[in-house]
Amino acid sequence: MKRAWLVTNEFLNTEKYSELNMWLVRAAQLYNIELVVKTNAELLVDLSDDSAIRNIVEIERPEFVLFWDKDIRLASFLESLSIKVYNSSKAIEICDNKAMTHIALNQKNIKMPKTIIAPMTYPNIGFTNYDFVEVMKKQLTYPIVVKECFGSFGQQVYLAHDDFELMECMKKIGAKPFLFQEYVKSSFARDIRLNVVGDQVVATMYRYSDHGDFRANISNGGKMKQFEPTNQQKQLAIDCVKELGLDFAGVDLLFGENEEPIVCEVNSNAHFKNIYDCTGINVAEHIMGYICKKQNLL
Repeated sequence: MKRAWLVTNEFLNTEKYSELNMWLVRAAQLYNIELVVKTNAELLVDLSDDSAIRNIVEIERPEFVLFWDKDIRLASFLESLSIKVYNSSKAIEICDNKAMTHIALNQKNIKMPKTIIAPMTYPNIGFTNYDFVEVMKKQLTYPIVVKECFGSFGQQVYLAHDDFELMECMKKIGAKPFLFQEYVKSSFARDIRLNVVGDQVVATMYRYSDHGDFRANISNGGKMKQFEPTNQQKQLAIDCVKELGLDFAGVDLLFGENEEPIVCEVNSNAHFKNIYDCTGINVAEHIMGYICKKQNLL
């Protein structure tokens, strides 16, 4: 049996994350792969003396690393040891930062909401003036979506209906990087999640909220149902994965006017338990099959 590593975060050790890890381990077994769980704390990178981690690599020498975390520094270091990492450190880095995701997709003319990236400031300084907000408001009209650049499950996404709410959002965010975005009214409380592996959409679900929240995330109380995506929706999701250099991802699409698909976000480490409950499709098995094929392990 071949051996590979599943790298996870030492400090995300709740039942929810442990269950996802075991899904991946079991999926690997279907392809005769022993997927050994390693945490980012176990693989501590000591740049002054990296002999410890090099010894681990040399002794165990994984066929590949399935990197189920966002510790891009560790992912980059493993790549420097000539280990194939899925997804790559660069792709994870771009997807983890919503601003960088939109910059990358904008260069490829991917359809997205109009987006304006807030200028960076420092925690001990904050914003000493708000002239940039007035410039932004000439391009976007209320309500305005405000998103922290780093966040998951829709928990760092806000909707400002006026100047007061906008300032409250910005005070809450503080010096953390964020962006302003056009509110897509036609997609209020609904979106679709497409799980892409390689150049195929392997599973899709429709997410919706019936309690007044503009976000449709399941973790925020949203609901889900099976959905058959159009060819246009599938191609847009596949294009996102390709342009961002990903091997697999969860792509969230909004419904524009006349149901035209618009990219909301791309998730490099998309959870797959909900989409399995909704569709019965095990995305973990598709991911492992794709990796094993690329690694010539089938």
